[in-house]
Amino acid sequence: MSDYAGTIAPENKKQWSLLKVAAWASMIANTVIIATGGAVRLTGSGLGCPTWPLCTADSLVPTSELSWHSAIEFGNRLMTGVLCLIAGAVIVLVWRWRKQRRDLFVLALIVIGGILLQAVVGGITVWTGLNPVIVGIHYVASTVLVAVASAFIAVMPYPPGPRKKVVPESFLMLLHLVSALVGITIIIGVLTTANGPHSGDANVLRNGIDAQLLAHFHAWPGYALAAMALIALLWALFAKLVVWRYLVALVLVIIVQIAVGVYQARFGLPPFAVGVHMVLAAVTASITVFALIRCKKPVSVKEKAIRLLADD
Repeated sequence: MSDYAGTIAPENKKQWSLLKVAAWASMIANTVIIATGGAVRLTGSGLGCPTWPLCTADSLVPTSELSWHSAIEFGNRLMTGVLCLIAGAVIVLVWRWRKQRRDLFVLALIVIGGILLQAVVGGITVWTGLNPVIVGIHYVASTVLVAVASAFIAVMPYPPGPRKKVVPESFLMLLHLVSALVGITIIIGVLTTANGPHSGDANVLRNGIDAQLLAHFHAWPGYALAAMALIALLWALFAKLVVWRYLVALVLVIIVQIAVGVYQARFGLPPFAVGVHMVLAAVTASITVFALIRCKKPVSVKEKAIRLLADD
């Protein structure tokens, strides 16, 4: 794999290293806020701060009259500020390479723009009394931000320019199927949670759809995902494809996800297990992005010249 850092001027390598650290921090922080958001919902603290953007009508922070639910909800709001600071640092650090690495610059803008939009969506969830649809959109958007932040990290080592596949076309199609199943499983999981007992507040009404039926609909694509990911892993191992390490991680996470899902179903949806399930879904999306991007590598100078001659 070509390492773009090898082309960075010596005086700029420290900034490039800092950019890499900031990019990882951004991805991790966007995953952590899913955990803190899950804690808000699973502890019934969704309306701990009953207004937005203030916590109460007269105070930005929780007051002594409010309960511990307010501290949990306000803590999650503070995480948005942390995400903005980290995403802002990524923008500042990547600015020097905004023309050479337009791909990184665009991804950085998407992340910080998504975080700001998520803050507004979080406010809308409060204004609408934790509407399950808005809460679901909030979670899906957070997972997408984790995927985008992961893409930033995955493409950093590659120099700009065209890339070519390092896996068979049929294998790449299988990975695209895996990624589609990841998305379908997550979306149905959000719909299932929207009709479960963890609404974020005891007084929030659910959609009224049979949660057990939705749980079965959620499990089916999950099992299909496990089967397709396992086939992809065996294929990669047999053919010695470069992405096999990512597929090992993906299969292991999916197996854990299935185990957690079965545990939830049999033991009445314990809040901690639900929270783990939420975070691992984002981790699954992240690993899938890494695997897809690693299926291509930069075109060599010689190959670029051949392409130019062919175009002429």
